Amino acid sequence: MNQNEPPSLLRNDVTSGFHWLKVKLEGVKSNRGAIGARVIAQYGGRRQAQAVLAQSSYLSVNDRRLHFGLGESESADLEILWPSGESERIAKVAADQLVFIKEGRGIVKSEKFPAAGRK
Repeated sequence: MNQNEPPSLLRNDVTSGFHWLKVKLEGVKSNRGAIGARVIAQYGGRRQAQAVLAQSSYLSVNDRRLHFGLGESESADLEILWPSGESERIAKVAADQLVFIKEGRGIVKSEKFPAAGRK
């Protein structure tokens, strides 16, 4: 939304053909929103780390799903460091999907999507 203006619609038409993985966390011992949790994704000899943050600004909100670009890798190993101090490892998570991970239970749900540029 734009203040005192019509809304803007942004569309990404880029087709890279590379893989990705989105992670949505839910805390049990930790806070339910998993604020402060950190996820480390390992794939193809690389590592990425992201934290779940609770930041926003006036009339906005940030997506709490973590997005990892995996390049040509078709899966990733995940390590979750929960705010409670617990840690969890999930091996060989397939790319091109959104996974829902509940603290202490692992992946409880997933939603598959085709990779960008693939039909």
